[in-house]
Amino acid sequence: MAVPTKNIPAPDLVPVRRALLSVFDKTGLVDFAKALAAAGVELVSTGGTAKAIAEAGLAVRDVSELTGFPEIMDGRVKTLHPSVHGALLGIRDDAEHAKAMRDHRIEPIDLVVSNLYPFEEVRHSGAGYASIVENIDIGGPAMIRASAKNHAYVAIVTDPADYAPVVNALEMNLGSLSLDFRKMLAAKAFARTATYDAAISGWFAEALQIEHPTWRAFGGRLDQVMRYGENPHQNAGFYLSGDKRSGVATAKQLQGKQLSYNNINDTDAAFELVGEFDPARSAAIAIIKHANPCGVAEGETLKAAYAKALACDPVSAFGGIVAMNRILDAEAAQEIVKTFTEVIIAPDATDEAAAIVAAKKNLRLLVTGGLPDPRAAGTMVKSVAGGLLVQSRDNAVVDDLELKVVTKRAPTPAELADLKFAFRVAKHVKSNAIVYAKDGATVGIGAGQMSRVDSSRIAARKALDAAEAADLTEPLTKGSVVASDAFFPFADGLLSAIEAGATAVIQPGGSMRDEDVIAAADEHGIAMVFTGVRHFRH
Repeated sequence: MAVPTKNIPAPDLVPVRRALLSVFDKTGLVDFAKALAAAGVELVSTGGTAKAIAEAGLAVRDVSELTGFPEIMDGRVKTLHPSVHGALLGIRDDAEHAKAMRDHRIEPIDLVVSNLYPFEEVRHSGAGYASIVENIDIGGPAMIRASAKNHAYVAIVTDPADYAPVVNALEMNLGSLSLDFRKMLAAKAFARTATYDAAISGWFAEALQIEHPTWRAFGGRLDQVMRYGENPHQNAGFYLSGDKRSGVATAKQLQGKQLSYNNINDTDAAFELVGEFDPARSAAIAIIKHANPCGVAEGETLKAAYAKALACDPVSAFGGIVAMNRILDAEAAQEIVKTFTEVIIAPDATDEAAAIVAAKKNLRLLVTGGLPDPRAAGTMVKSVAGGLLVQSRDNAVVDDLELKVVTKRAPTPAELADLKFAFRVAKHVKSNAIVYAKDGATVGIGAGQMSRVDSSRIAARKALDAAEAADLTEPLTKGSVVASDAFFPFADGLLSAIEAGATAVIQPGGSMRDEDVIAAADEHGIAMVFTGVRHFRH
C-alpha cells in the first residue's frame, strides 16, 4: 500500500528565514552567503563551509548549536540528527508536526544549500578503493532528499549555477520563494542524487566484477541542449557520464558552430575507429558519414593518409567527419579544408593548423589530448521499448587474436598486413560489413545490408565509382584483400569478393558451411584467415 497523505495544500510563497549551507564545492559560496545575509536570512553551516563564511565576516551558526551534538568521526556524522531532519521534513501546516517541532525545540530550516563529495571525480582519478569509498557522501544526499521531498516548505539548492536565480527570486518575492520554483529545485535535486547513486552502484559493480547487477542505473550531467535530435522534429540533449575516455565528450572545441546530435554520434564513431591505429606505427585518417566509414587509411604523414582515405569514396566524404590519430598539422589541414567537412577531431592541433581551419568559420575543430584505448573495458547501453540493452564494449583487437590460415595458400606478408588493417576497419562498420583494403587503405566499403552478398557488391560498386573519379583503368579492389565482420554463411559472398579482385580474405569463421567457403577459396587460389572473433555492429 502507498503511504497515506493528509492532503494539506502547499503554500505558494514560503519566506526564507533560515538557511543551512554545507557544500564541498565552494564556488560562489561566499557571494551567495552575503546575498542571503543581506536578505535577512540566518545562516547555519558545517565544518569548512562555516569557516569560509565566517572568514568572509558573516555571522554563522554552527550546526552543532542546533543539534546540541558535536561533529564526530572525522565529520562523517554532523547533520544526521533529528534537529536537522525534523527541521527539513516537518509539515509546517500540520498540527501534529508543528507540535513535535515545538516540543523538541526544532527550528525550521527553509533553504538548504548542499553539494556532494566529488565521488565521480575521485572514481575516475585512479584513486584506491578506500579513498573512493571515503568520498561517498551520506549526510549530503540525506539532506538533499529530505529537503526535496518537503519542497512544499523547503527549497533545496544543489548547483552553484542556481545561486543567482535563487537570489533573484528572493528579491522578486520580497524574501520568499514560490512553489513552482521550489518544485524545480526539488526535481533537479532528486536527479542529482540519482546520478550520484548511479555512479556509486556502477563503480561497485565494476570493482566487484559483477557483470549484471540486479539493479542497474546510469546517470549523466547535461552538457548542452541540442537544436534537435536525429531529425528536426526530435528534441535532444548531450549528457556527460564522467568517463574520462578520450573522445567527443571530453574534447575541447577550438572553433566552429555548436555540434549537432548527428555530429556527436558520427564524431564518436570516427574517433573510436581511428583509435585502433597506433600513432607510433603510422599516421591514420578515418572519414565518417552517418556513423560508417567512407574511407580509412594509414600513411607516413596525415596528409598522405588523408589522400588515400579520400580516394576510397570522395563523393560520400563530402560533409563528413575526419578523425586522425596524430596531432593535426598544417599540411593535413590544408588538404582537409579543400573538401566540405563538418568536424575534425584529433589528439591536438598545431597553431598553424588551427589557423587554417579557422578560415572555415563553421568547421568544428575538436582536440582530445589523447586517443581512446581500443583494448579498454567499458559498458555500452542501448534503449529498447521498456528496457535497456547493456553489454561490454567490443575491445577485441586483431593484433591480439590468434589468426588461423585455413586455405592451402597462406597470405603474403603484405596481404596479412592489409588483412589486419581491413579487419580493424570492419569492426567499426555497421553489419553486414565488407571492407576491401589495399596498401593500408580502404578501397571499397559495404555497410549495413541485410545480405552479406549485397554488402560485398556495394563495396565493389563504390570501388568502381572511385576508379572512374580518379581516371583509373581498373578499380583498386583488383589485388586487394577483403574483411568480413562475421562469417560467410555461403560461398556466394566470398565469390562476389573474388569477382571484385580480392586475393585474400579475413573472417571470423564458424559457419556450418565453412568447408564449402574454404573449398571455394582454394579453387580460386586465394588465401583465407579465420580470426575466431566476430564484430557485429548494429
